[in-house]
Amino acid sequence: MAMSSTPTTLPFEELAEAIKGRRSDYGHISGLQLDRFAPGEAWSSLPYRPVFVGDTETGVLHGGVVTAMLDESCGMAVQLALDGTRAIATLDLRIDYQKPATPGLDIKAHSVCYRTTRSIAFVRSTAYQESEDDPVATATACFMIGANRTNMLADRRMDARSIPTLEAPEDPDGPFARSPFARCLGIRLNDDGTLTMPFSPQIIGNPILPAIHGGMTGAFLETTAIVGVARELGTAAPPKPIGLTVNYLRSGRALDTFANVSIVKQGRRIVAFEARAWQDNANKPIATAFGHFMLRQAPGNDEE
Repeated sequence: MAMSSTPTTLPFEELAEAIKGRRSDYGHISGLQLDRFAPGEAWSSLPYRPVFVGDTETGVLHGGVVTAMLDESCGMAVQLALDGTRAIATLDLRIDYQKPATPGLDIKAHSVCYRTTRSIAFVRSTAYQESEDDPVATATACFMIGANRTNMLADRRMDARSIPTLEAPEDPDGPFARSPFARCLGIRLNDDGTLTMPFSPQIIGNPILPAIHGGMTGAFLETTAIVGVARELGTAAPPKPIGLTVNYLRSGRALDTFANVSIVKQGRRIVAFEARAWQDNANKPIATAFGHFMLRQAPGNDEE
């Protein structure tokens, strides 16, 4: 009996259209779109949504939203540099935050896969709103090529009828009362100072395995760091992210994820931190993150 098969190589225009329709589950849910493409290049956009806000007092987007978008956008550039069939996985992702995103405006990204080897792809990306010359954030990333046996063109994608919506339940007395995106992810602060991100369909990246979206793991680590550093230092206002490097060590499975943070070095204005996330074994983290925050100065303090 003959078996149907998907061609291993498609004409580039067909490949790009296939990639457009086969985003990660979170990519579909978030509304991320591939707007324009070239070999190894992706121009994407993410419509503004109130659920993406990280602080309702300022209306600024949660840094994790930008992290997740850049992770996915970089992945699209890698697929556009390959034949599209081979599964990829983020090995590391570095985000440098240039300025807060303007509330109410969409986020755009331009990602370039500038080199591929047999096993690794190297990417750089810029997130912006009105002009690429005025970035919100920049990123560099490395991806593993052929990370698993998933055929990214042939295997199933999310049924549009089953796509869950992104909602942020109200919790006026909780630690994330001002952060709709943290509430959307269901993040909880535990009595021992760790945080939990419960597994849910909306945070899936690869639905075949299934595996948690790398950007969601990065968003969780960033949230953990913000909350943990603020609690440790006893500051009322959350610190401002400067840069974050996430190292992906193991696939995030369909399980709850836990995380904690430690301060590596504290200065008058800058704090260096390290966060780690794990699932069923705290000694086997699925990802770690290292980064820097700027502390918000008390009124009357000289920042220089």
